[in-house]
Amino acid sequence: MSFWGRRQAMGWAAALLGGSVLASRFMGLARDKVISYYFGASEESDVYFAAFVIPDFINYLLAGAYFSITLIPLLTELFRKSDEEAWRFFSAVTLWTAVTCSVLCALVILWAHPLAHWAAPGLSPQAATRLAFFLRIVAPAQVFFLLGSCFSAVLYFRKQFQAPALSPLIYNAFIIALGLLMRRSGMSGFCWGVLVGAFVGNFLLPVMAVRYGGGFRWQWTVWHPAMKKFFALALPLMVGQSVVVLDEQLMRVFGSLAAIGAISWLNYARRIMLVPVGVVAQAAGTASYPYLAETYGSGDMDRFFETLNTAFRNTLTILIPLSLWMILTAKPIIVLVFQQGRFNTEDTVQTVWALRILLAVVFCWGIQQILGRAYYARQDMVTPAVIGTLCTVAVIPFYYIAVVQAGARGVAAVSAFSVALYTTLLCLWWRHRLGSRAFQGLLISSLKVTFVTVAAAVPSAAALFWTTQWNLTNPYAQALCQLALSGLVFALAFLGLGRLWAKDSISPLWDRLPHAMRRRSKFPQ
Repeated sequence: MSFWGRRQAMGWAAALLGGSVLASRFMGLARDKVISYYFGASEESDVYFAAFVIPDFINYLLAGAYFSITLIPLLTELFRKSDEEAWRFFSAVTLWTAVTCSVLCALVILWAHPLAHWAAPGLSPQAATRLAFFLRIVAPAQVFFLLGSCFSAVLYFRKQFQAPALSPLIYNAFIIALGLLMRRSGMSGFCWGVLVGAFVGNFLLPVMAVRYGGGFRWQWTVWHPAMKKFFALALPLMVGQSVVVLDEQLMRVFGSLAAIGAISWLNYARRIMLVPVGVVAQAAGTASYPYLAETYGSGDMDRFFETLNTAFRNTLTILIPLSLWMILTAKPIIVLVFQQGRFNTEDTVQTVWALRILLAVVFCWGIQQILGRAYYARQDMVTPAVIGTLCTVAVIPFYYIAVVQAGARGVAAVSAFSVALYTTLLCLWWRHRLGSRAFQGLLISSLKVTFVTVAAAVPSAAALFWTTQWNLTNPYAQALCQLALSGLVFALAFLGLGRLWAKDSISPLWDRLPHAMRRRSKFPQ
């Protein structure tokens, strides 16, 4: 069997996607490190980050983030009946996606100047002109993102996760490479990297993987009866703009009203926050979704709820301690990753504040990433869209109040609140409609993990304080020592105390450690 044709079980799929997201996040951090080194938290970097507001909104408007999620159940159903009908449906959806997205991107290119003022109303006229130029480069990338999502849906249906795992790595590699090569012309090189990376990594690679991983049969057709169901599923996602998908854009829009550099502070903080979210929560949600859709489609509700509950437990067992440790070590993290070149100590202070606020609700990101896909597995696209839209409308006034009263920190606080609100309402509605089987034992398990986490944070904080007394002349060496020692102490304390006080929760994590490490450990088995 070829490399592209290999299928992965749920555990290996989660590991593969988790590794991909981890590598992608680190590449994203490397990209932002290059940006912060050469441009700091400046008006030029603010313009670059703001250039994604309108293109990303197009992606959300066409439900790009959920394209694969919407297509997988329908492809599963159609391929069970007839390959011919499934490929006709796939071809029709892909054709309409290409046409619609191309038209919208052409309009963005045509109206780039007025749209720039909507994307970042706080920018100066010169910066707005620069933003319009960036918009014209970045916007066409959405065509490749959305078309690539169609082909990725086929790969997810086949349980072939290799190409989706590689796509973000290739995408980030092109951004970094072209950004460095063209850095003398400002940040336009990074914009060209977005366009080329989207074509190669997010479009061309999935197309080749579908072709060589099982083949596909393109058919020139503009309609298939199953498209009615597809639009019925996708329309709520297109109309409803959730807090989760608009969070980053709202931070950029209102961040532009705070101060020069605020968009960049918030963006850098969010990038760090998304490392645990992507590596743990997003990977778990993406890997579990095909299995949730399959078990629900077959009517095996016991396995459906069991899979959902297991995903919740394992995700929170990692996210709760990881986010608390990152809150504890936020300053050395920002110093090590960003404080260099044009990124100064004041930028570090502002970014650390935003990061700590955003990390406080990382566990909510974990829950909603999984629970949202459970709704979609049931082909219920309406509930998350309605709840998300209501939350978005409700929090927008608070963004304006917060940016006036507290600047960038206020924007970060409202962002954290909105994610917590959305997650809470999503859980309450699920429990109201489907009962509490998915959450059975989750509260007790999470409280135990939280207790162990707080206990493990005490020696970790002591180690962090001790390393600050070393007074190393190189701030990056000191930050690295702080992270290494406090992280080692925290990990050992958490695993050791967890085996004593939260064994049921820690055991899945413990069992995944290399056997040699567990054998040498003095912790009880």
